[in-house]
Amino acid sequence: IDVAVIEDPEPRRRLSLLAARFFGAQPRVVAAVTGTSGKSSIVDFVRQIWTALGRNGASLGTLGVNSAPVRRELAHTTPDPVVLHQALADLAAAGVDHLALEASSHGLEQQRLDGVAVRAAAFTNLSRDHLDYHADEEAYFLAKLRLFEVVMAPGGTAVLPSASDLTDRLSAVCRARGHDVLTFGAGGDVDLLRRDVRPDGQQLKISAMGRQAEIELPLIGAFQAENVLCAIALVIACGETATAVLGAAGHLTGVPGRMQSTGGGVYVDYAHKPEALRAAITALRPHAKGQLFVVFGCGGDRDRGKRVQMGQIAAALADQVVVTDDNPRGEDPNQIRAEIMAGCPAAVEIGDRRAAIATAIGWLGADDVLLIAGKGHETGQRVGDVTHPFDDMDVARVILRGEEGP
Repeated sequence: IDVAVIEDPEPRRRLSLLAARFFGAQPRVVAAVTGTSGKSSIVDFVRQIWTALGRNGASLGTLGVNSAPVRRELAHTTPDPVVLHQALADLAAAGVDHLALEASSHGLEQQRLDGVAVRAAAFTNLSRDHLDYHADEEAYFLAKLRLFEVVMAPGGTAVLPSASDLTDRLSAVCRARGHDVLTFGAGGDVDLLRRDVRPDGQQLKISAMGRQAEIELPLIGAFQAENVLCAIALVIACGETATAVLGAAGHLTGVPGRMQSTGGGVYVDYAHKPEALRAAITALRPHAKGQLFVVFGCGGDRDRGKRVQMGQIAAALADQVVVTDDNPRGEDPNQIRAEIMAGCPAAVEIGDRRAAIATAIGWLGADDVLLIAGKGHETGQRVGDVTHPFDDMDVARVILRGEEGP
């Protein structure tokens, strides 16, 4: 059998470029988001804003492909280039002309996004994550920097946090590349002038490019307000007017598994890294007139160094902690829990996740709040090579109703 062989010093990049050429079509406007936390919420908020503005928009990432005409699950936040470019072509064929996608550090370093015509790109934040893959935090940051330095063609628009220690470094790279820069956050082009906490959300007064508006956000947490600012800036960077975007942002709703309420004072969040757990607990504290309980674990075959850190954060910020299993994968779950417990020795250890959730719900008084962290939208628990059905939202709701359930 004759086999064509293509030699290339960067075979991963070549595969991405070949996939882009083979499938051809992409949505006319593509925005990408990278950073440790907030990506899933931001791309969904961008999709929602575009939809409110009458655009045929989509989001792509951890939550899969989400649009009116095309919905599908994905195995990775940033799929391999063949899957990715086929999805882009399918979206374009279905009439989707605006897409917001997540750009993971793995996907960027492995050049999966090369060949995507990114018009605007946002950076959210950087904290410890994926150090089981990247050599150190600098390597982790450099992977994300590729979005601005390589993937987005010269002349794009970078959306950067105004208050980050990395903004000056990012801005220098972006301007050298010929990108425009928009900032969000304190003193930025899109700024939060006031935030008032409500029982079921928050009221935000936002300034965008000199225009101001107040919006009711049915989501809790300062970090969600920051995500909204980034989404607004990204939509403006893609060509919409600030006035129109601020109006559309008043219709935002929550994202599955992101500080999602089950009722009864119970919230489910995807927080599975130290700073995300800190942000989630901090967000819930104003809503807990009584005690604040946390149930969480850590995934197996992933960065072990964050386990003790997450234990320490939970112990410092919550009134009571239950350490349980997350997705043990190929590791001994007892060892994973032991490494977490080293940071929170006063925590209660219950390996069975359903029993852990039931125990914490049993503690709840009328003014108490419970955070179930780590799995968010996931509907399975990976143990060894088997994924067992498990949905934190469903389990919590069943227990709250007093049913046996899953």
